[in-house]
Amino acid sequence: MPLPAGLSGAMAAAAAVGPVSLREMLLAATAAAEGGGGPGAAGDEEVCVVGIFGKTALQLCSEKAALVSTVCDRQVFPLFEEEDPELVDGAPGQEGEPSAKDYNQLQAYYSQESRVLYLVLTSICDTPQLLRACGDLAAAESRESGPGHPGGPVPLPHAEAHEFWKHQEKLHCLSLLYLFSVCHILLLVHPTCSFDITYDRVFRALDGLRQKVLPSLKAAIKDCPVGKEWKLNCRPCPPRLLFLFQLNGALKVDPLPSRGQDPCGHLEKPPPKKHSPKRRLQHALEDQIYRIFRKSRVLTNQSINCLFTVPANQAFVYIVAGGPQDGDDPVAMLLDQLRSNCTMRETDSLLAPTLSGPRRYQMMRHGRQQLSFHAESSSSSSSSSGQLVDCTLKEFLWQHVELVLSKKGFDDSVGRNPQPSHFELPTYQKWVAAALKLYEVTIEGKDDDPTSLTGELSSKVMGSIKVLEGYLDIDTKFSENRCQKALPMAHSAYQSNLPHNYTMTVHKNQLAQALRVYSQHARGPAFHKYAMQLNEDCYKFWSNGHQLCEERSLTDQHCVHKFHLLPKAGEKPEADRNPPVLYHNSRARSTGACNCGRKQAPRDDPFDIKAANYDFYQLLEEKCCGKLEHINFPIFQPSTPDPAPARDESSPAPPDGEIEKLKEKEPQTQGESTGLSLALSLGQSTGSLGAYPPDTQGGGDNAESHGQSGDSKSEKRPSLVDRQASTVEYLPGMLHSNCPKGLLPKFSSWSLVKLGPAKAYNFHTGLDQQGFIPGTNYLMPWDIVIRTRTEDEGDLDTNSWPAPNKAVPGKRSAVVMGRGRRRDDIARAFVGFEYEDARGRRFMCSGPDKVMKVMGGGPKESAIKALNSDMPLYILSSTQGRGLKPHYAQFMRLFVVVPDAPLQITLTPQVQPGPPPCPVFYPEKQEITLPSDGLWVLRFPYAYVTERGPCFPPKESQQLMSYKVLRGILKAITQ
Repeated sequence: MPLPAGLSGAMAAAAAVGPVSLREMLLAATAAAEGGGGPGAAGDEEVCVVGIFGKTALQLCSEKAALVSTVCDRQVFPLFEEEDPELVDGAPGQEGEPSAKDYNQLQAYYSQESRVLYLVLTSICDTPQLLRACGDLAAAESRESGPGHPGGPVPLPHAEAHEFWKHQEKLHCLSLLYLFSVCHILLLVHPTCSFDITYDRVFRALDGLRQKVLPSLKAAIKDCPVGKEWKLNCRPCPPRLLFLFQLNGALKVDPLPSRGQDPCGHLEKPPPKKHSPKRRLQHALEDQIYRIFRKSRVLTNQSINCLFTVPANQAFVYIVAGGPQDGDDPVAMLLDQLRSNCTMRETDSLLAPTLSGPRRYQMMRHGRQQLSFHAESSSSSSSSSGQLVDCTLKEFLWQHVELVLSKKGFDDSVGRNPQPSHFELPTYQKWVAAALKLYEVTIEGKDDDPTSLTGELSSKVMGSIKVLEGYLDIDTKFSENRCQKALPMAHSAYQSNLPHNYTMTVHKNQLAQALRVYSQHARGPAFHKYAMQLNEDCYKFWSNGHQLCEERSLTDQHCVHKFHLLPKAGEKPEADRNPPVLYHNSRARSTGACNCGRKQAPRDDPFDIKAANYDFYQLLEEKCCGKLEHINFPIFQPSTPDPAPARDESSPAPPDGEIEKLKEKEPQTQGESTGLSLALSLGQSTGSLGAYPPDTQGGGDNAESHGQSGDSKSEKRPSLVDRQASTVEYLPGMLHSNCPKGLLPKFSSWSLVKLGPAKAYNFHTGLDQQGFIPGTNYLMPWDIVIRTRTEDEGDLDTNSWPAPNKAVPGKRSAVVMGRGRRRDDIARAFVGFEYEDARGRRFMCSGPDKVMKVMGGGPKESAIKALNSDMPLYILSSTQGRGLKPHYAQFMRLFVVVPDAPLQITLTPQVQPGPPPCPVFYPEKQEITLPSDGLWVLRFPYAYVTERGPCFPPKESQQLMSYKVLRGILKAITQ
């Protein structure tokens, strides 16, 4: 193919084979001109630029490519195009997300014989590019879902897919804007014989976009060697738009039947018409198109103000009739082509080796009856009935091309005072200079540096692309209107039945209700966008003065204040600040007793462990228990002025099954603890949950169960006293089985107080303290065998009084062993498990879930059953309120009366305030030996808190058995 001298030799060789990319052609021509090659005779030729765009049918051969081959009368485009990513204009070699690609392809072909430059635009409206876009979308879905996704690739959301296709449509409009800015004639190709009404919307969008970006286009070509009118209007002339429709067998004229086969031969034949059916369809389409464009004001009287023009006295619609084998039966068409190729005549066989070039293409085209576009001969289209002869496709196009080459231009203005439009026929080099600048700004420059002139103009052009949304994206526009109407209804659903201040949970529930209402009315691709806006609006409404403090008390009650800050050390609360500075308050108050239990006082719902387990009791300590004897627990003693809390680096707990297996293997005897060996074998802390198995025999009434054997030596559990405690880091919570070794809290949540000597407790009247329900203030007796002796060793002085809390000799005897008789020396201790509810009502329990009830004379039930069982930490209060919510009483104190006898009572409290894996809590001193002759009170913590948060009280009665005080809390050893 002969090319202008501006093209390099390599490009000329490539273009001789077929069309080239417009980008490569413009760059090669510009590089050759700047390199001193200078334009030759071909470079100084004036050219007519014809742009071809439109849609194609679902077939291999492109109608637009066949159109150029038909007009040029040679095979210009290959029949099968290879998939080459370099041919994608504006995105050479681009990979990655499909939304970042431009599937619009501009190819150029210059016919030097006719001085016509053809620009063919291929986009997603064509089958090859559409397949590439769909393939890239499928690949993106596979990448997002991952290779091992069980259900296959996850499809893109509707909004993302819609945005992708609309973005490609906008890029297509930019390519069309480029064609409308550099071409003299434009051919719109459509695969059917009906006008696509969507082009009216596209052209109105292009007209609006062109008016918006016209200043940027003017700035881009202001230095180009073109005329003044071209620089002012950014185009050589208002382009003339021609329409090419393909018949595809939709309109057929059956041949006249013979005499013998005509059933209606006796009827009178209608007179022949002047125009053929194809010509009449052409005229009807011209009238329809012109009327539509005039109604939508795409076409006006003055052509200089229009995006394009159509001729007033020339045909601008051409109908391309398909071959007789097209459309209906493609298999029969292929068989017929194969048959005709296999049966060659002698003349054809002699001529076939010598034919080449355009002549060979003509012979092949006429021999195979071209599949798509073909030039119709006058003999085939004429009729003997006097109808006008239909022109060929080349004749139809050339009547417009000749007006351009003859420099007459297009005078398409109508009306009383038509204004002449500008027209310029540039040389090839001048056209290349202007076309390259416009190409860089509108198509290629969108990826350039924004600081450069081209990048700045391209940014303005891409910023003006939003003008297209109102014309092209009708679905999104409708969806946005629909979603905007649904937003007020969703806001009303969110704000219905809302308190003035509410928590995050209420906010999420109301937001879910609002989204349900929104989803009932909102539709389309804007659904997700406005759903996110609804989420943001509801969050702003909640956080703007309606946010309730999210802090929960240690009894699982919400703070009633709106969002506020806590006062710092030495700072006073200020409710008028924004946000206010206040202490937490749930407005829940309860009544509690002091450490010893003799004085009750109201207390606020605590929000921190110090207020719950220390501050309240310290206030009552000054009024009641301050002068009593205490056994203090070890606490953190800092050696630095600024100690730090310890980090949670506890080792993970072993599986429950492994713990149970190790428990079964370890032999357990009274006075020996297997916790140390078990913990060391598991690599855990000695106080971890499960390291100290519950003592099933603790508190028994036989000699072995109480460890009365003088030879047996008890192996004590290791405690913090046995090792050096840290003086640098302290434990921020309470001591429990999962906390690190060697750490102590700043204060103790436990208290051990001595109310008085053993005789201070009266077995017949019980405890004389406030808040006890009548009949429940008694301690249960616990008889402990001190020594067994025979009758001969009995005390002969029967007139002497026995010691206090000792059985009278001879009153109680043991079972006869063999022939001799024996008597037991028994010491009586007293034990009481006290529970206290939020209203200050207190009562003792004689066993698990069994409230003590004594009518008079003291309790008769022994404490052995309670000592051998896990006592519940919470129990239903004996006096429930009127509401449906149950009231719980919490295990708060353990009363122990230690007699003045040769025995040692050891206190080892362990509490598990929740179901596993809740840790086990114990005091800072795990084993406490109670001195003899005393009434001791162990006050348990009001709340149980770990480093990860509090252990809340149960909400359902079915969970009460998981909250327990482990058995083996008391053990007696004789001295």
